[in-house]
Amino acid sequence: MPSFIPTGVIIMARLAGKTALVTGAARGIGEAIARAFASEGAFVYLSDINHAGGERVAAEIGANARYLPLDVREERDWEAALQTIAADHRSLDILVNNAGITGIETSREHDPEHASLANWRAVLHTNLDGTFLGCRYAIGAMRSQGTGSIINISSRSGLVGIPTAAAYAASKAAIRNHTKSVALYCAQQGLAIRCNSIHPAAIDTPMWWPMLGGTEAQRPERLAEMARAIPVRRLGRVEEVAALALLLASDEATYITGSEYNIDGGLLAGSAASPKSE
Repeated sequence: MPSFIPTGVIIMARLAGKTALVTGAARGIGEAIARAFASEGAFVYLSDINHAGGERVAAEIGANARYLPLDVREERDWEAALQTIAADHRSLDILVNNAGITGIETSREHDPEHASLANWRAVLHTNLDGTFLGCRYAIGAMRSQGTGSIINISSRSGLVGIPTAAAYAASKAAIRNHTKSVALYCAQQGLAIRCNSIHPAAIDTPMWWPMLGGTEAQRPERLAEMARAIPVRRLGRVEEVAALALLLASDEATYITGSEYNIDGGLLAGSAASPKSE
């Protein structure tokens, strides 16, 4: 295939010179986003409460990454994180609010009838309060330069009801709406700080495994069964979500704010794909 890039032209990395903070970056979607951002020139702070996992990923990324312990539920942790970034003489350009839990990791009772108030609050505390605090502190940190990108990881579950994960669905729906409030507030303030949400569905990550139930040996068949219900007939990959986050973080998306992006293999388009006609 011929190249259309003129000889001597230097192609700049899409996030060259930018600093990003990604929460929940020790595995799954957060890890993939951190790796994608670093590969495109950003310096990435990876945060998590899984310290061993976060440190491992940061070490594998190399010089463009640093692990930053951060419990998104704790305001003092956000304060400390921003102080660390400032002490490193960096300005926050990108925040990805990715950290989240389903609640099913610790209890199977998350339907509207049997979920306990404590379990309900635990999910909202991590998912919604964590996102609120992230947005709040990011706006404050980005205000001095007047620009930035905040990316909130919501879910398909924030757009439809989930009978067995009511708190998770409610938290993700709230994240979707809060994203729009943040986008409008920043625009009202005259700030070029953009805020958008990504809504993944059926992405092959460890978060799905407790929701599948059964034994580890049964997992492949249950994943295959789930894939058959998706129009494109497969689960999504974390790298595909990271590619979308990369676009929203970059200067290619400076006119995109308050928007939501579904990445679901066609699930929200309607019913499953029809069989091909003979």
